[in-house]
Amino acid sequence: EVQLVESGGGLVQPGGSLRLSCAASGFTFSSYAMGWFRQAPGKEREGVATIDSNGRTIYADSVKGRFTISRDNAKNTLYLQMSVLKPEDTAMYYCAAAPGETPRLLLLLTVRYRYWGQGTQVTVSS
Repeated sequence: EVQLVESGGGLVQPGGSLRLSCAASGFTFSSYAMGWFRQAPGKEREGVATIDSNGRTIYADSVKGRFTISRDNAKNTLYLQMSVLKPEDTAMYYCAAAPGETPRLLLLLTVRYRYWGQGTQVTVSS
């Protein structure tokens, strides 16, 4: 059974930091591209950051320079280090897995992802 389980969300003040984790199982983690997506109430789900099977990363312009995506294939775990958090970062954050053959330029598109976690809430507020 495929599972993606996010953790690490919570309430943080603007300017603070948070690290999200996604534990994966039930598929060959190392062969999949992985991504973090987020959705705020009333808004479309958007790609935040992706990392392919070769470790190459893509970031949304809104988080570039503040967020870092990484993966530990030995632990089947995906991470998102978030720094200098802003109120507009408030959202439910989801991790997802896409087939390794997914074209790099399409990795921020939600429709390309095969497996999804249930999400972890991140709230940035003073």
